[in-house]
Amino acid sequence: MVLEKLKEENASIALIGASNDKSKYGNKIYRDLRNKGYHVIPINPKEDRIEGDKAYTSIEMMTKLPDIANFVVPPPIAMKIAQHIVDLGIKHLWFQPGSESVELENWLKKTDGIKYLINACIMVETK
Repeated sequence: MVLEKLKEENASIALIGASNDKSKYGNKIYRDLRNKGYHVIPINPKEDRIEGDKAYTSIEMMTKLPDIANFVVPPPIAMKIAQHIVDLGIKHLWFQPGSESVELENWLKKTDGIKYLINACIMVETK
C-alpha cells in the first residue's frame, strides 16, 4: 500500500503540482511535508525553484525516480502524467482530493502492479 511505502525510512515523494503560490495546495502540501521531515521533491514545469528548493520540470529530470508520486493537479493532467510515470516504473501513486476522476479510478483498477490512494489528503495522513 501507499501508506506503508510512505512509512519506509527515506521514502521520497515527488509532489506533482508543487507551487510557490501560498494560497494553493501545491504549496501548502509541499511546505507541510518538508516541515514534517519528509524527502519531498517539487515537480512543476514552470518553476525552477519551489520555496527555495530545486524544482524539476518533470519526473524524468530527477536523478532518481521517487518512491511515491503525489498529485495535486487537475484530473486531466493527473491522468496523463500517471499513465506516463507508470511506464517509467513508479508504482505508488497518491491522488489528492480534486485530482481524481472516474476515468482515472477506472484506469487504476485495470492497471496491474500499481498501488494507489485516492480521496485522502497526505497532510492529514502524515500528522
